[in-house]
Amino acid sequence: MPRNQQIHLDNRPQGEAVASNFKLVTTDTPALADGQVLVRNHYLSLDPYMRGRMNDAKSYAQPQPVGEVMQGGTVGEVVESRSPKFAVGDKVVGFGGWQEYSVVDASQPGSLKKVDTTHVPLSYYLGAVGMPGVTAWYGLVKIIAPKEGDTVVVSAATGAVGSAFAALAKARGCRVVGIAGGPEKCKYAVDELHFDACIDYKEHSDGKAMGKALKDACPKGIDGYFENVGGWIMDAVMLRMNAFGRIALCGMIAGYDGAPLPMAHPALILVSRLKIEGFIVSEHMEVWPEALTELGTLVATGKLRPRESVAEGIAAAPEAFLGLLKGKNFGKQIVKLV
Repeated sequence: MPRNQQIHLDNRPQGEAVASNFKLVTTDTPALADGQVLVRNHYLSLDPYMRGRMNDAKSYAQPQPVGEVMQGGTVGEVVESRSPKFAVGDKVVGFGGWQEYSVVDASQPGSLKKVDTTHVPLSYYLGAVGMPGVTAWYGLVKIIAPKEGDTVVVSAATGAVGSAFAALAKARGCRVVGIAGGPEKCKYAVDELHFDACIDYKEHSDGKAMGKALKDACPKGIDGYFENVGGWIMDAVMLRMNAFGRIALCGMIAGYDGAPLPMAHPALILVSRLKIEGFIVSEHMEVWPEALTELGTLVATGKLRPRESVAEGIAAAPEAFLGLLKGKNFGKQIVKLV
């Protein structure tokens, strides 16, 4: 059996996450039992939510255990099978974690899924046609529920969720405005992702300046907002929300280091009669087939062309992840293992 390199959580962060929180470990791959398959992971996914799970704090999911493989999504190829459901050579998406090989109990529902790479690249099943894409779909369709002509805004606009959100919202006839960091990302958002406008938050020092930029970009106000960041950016958006606006609260990356994120204008929730709903996409598996069908079609027809930031090799995963938390990635952050 092949040797397997893994990244473990070695210790919990004290404030900001650092490289020494992780440890590279080499182990033997165990022999398969009946019903199991061995997957050679080709790509692993790095996502902001993983930072929150590194803390030993109450959340929607159990904390990442110390001394064990970092958890996360993977895509790869079955290289050995003792399950009638999977054959050697099948391309699959699963939750193999930060490691080169994963042993999967194929009898567990949802543990592993075959994917078709004829029109959709394998790595896209970790992004646009995977969990981030479905996240964008759920927040837009089920919470914001826009009408044609509505103005919708998304933070972290050029990431895996934001890029899918733009394509989905444009397909519904919305004016789509993004918030991203840096002129290159904003140019990409408008030129390639077809945002109607994109605001560079790095050009604005506080909520007041951001509010003016939002007023210029959203002259009719904001009907729906997809939140990935929190903090002063969310405060600025709330000042521009129309009456009965909807906010899909997906992520609060500004607060993942543990510091509280006070809200500057909570009275606006009442004054503007806002609907704010947090959600975890794994709790809504019933929508995944519909969402993935639409997302796959958008990719196959060229209406969604997401960008990827690719780190090479399992040892590169920690630094790539820390860069993601600081916005250094451009598009979906993945690690190539093969």
